Amino acid sequence: MPVVPVNGIRLHYEDTGAGEPVVLIQGTGGGATVWQLHQVPALTAAGFRAITFDNRGIPPTSECPEGFTLRDLVGDVAGLVERLGLGPVRVVGTSMGAFVAQELALARPDLVSRVVLMATRGRTDTLRAALTRAEIELHDSGVSLPPRYAAVLRALKSLSPRTLDDDAALADWLDLFELAPPAGPGLRAQMEVSRLDDRLDAYRGIGVPCQVIAFADDVVTPPHLGREVANAIPGAVFELVEGCGHYGYLEDPDTVNKLMVEFLRGGSD
Repeated sequence: MPVVPVNGIRLHYEDTGAGEPVVLIQGTGGGATVWQLHQVPALTAAGFRAITFDNRGIPPTSECPEGFTLRDLVGDVAGLVERLGLGPVRVVGTSMGAFVAQELALARPDLVSRVVLMATRGRTDTLRAALTRAEIELHDSGVSLPPRYAAVLRALKSLSPRTLDDDAALADWLDLFELAPPAGPGLRAQMEVSRLDDRLDAYRGIGVPCQVIAFADDVVTPPHLGREVANAIPGAVFELVEGCGHYGYLEDPDTVNKLMVEFLRGGSD
């Protein structure tokens, strides 16, 4: 279990495969192991070296219950890349991880060659602001939802109608969600990061090649907000994957991985 000191914290990472490195950044509450299901095998099979890690807030990386910012998360990735003697690297992020990836591309273009942004946005609209506020208030209330109820809510928020209507598939998802470990103290700080300022004008300054992958049935980061990011970043490619919700990279990994790998193979412009 490699753990390195980075940006004032202890950061846990995994390094798999050989070839050009790809750093993958998870979303709110997500651990590095999620990437191991589909994306790491696809990347290593394509000849890449996949580097996954747990964001601050997710053990065994430092949980930092005192709080942290998006800038801190960007610094963690930059520090990891430098600590491993890499760069420029290809970067893949989803949801909050995509926020980190796009800010990294803006702040440290010397460390980034290509970026894949899944389920992203460049601003917080009224619904996403209300959702984040509600989740933080629930967390702060100390109320613990029954695991099955929490699992059903997560499914409704994160999965597509196609999956929700598939009885066998949904049963597996609900079991998985119900068995998920309870949220630690670092999750609240990650929730705060979701209060993203309007960064669309700033993203016009991103100069590295970017691909935005949106999921047609995503209610957390809907496609029109992802398209705004693609429109803001010069030359960015926009891809829409049908029949998927916020967890589209897990619902339809074959389609997502094909798009991702083809883009990452484009070179280190």
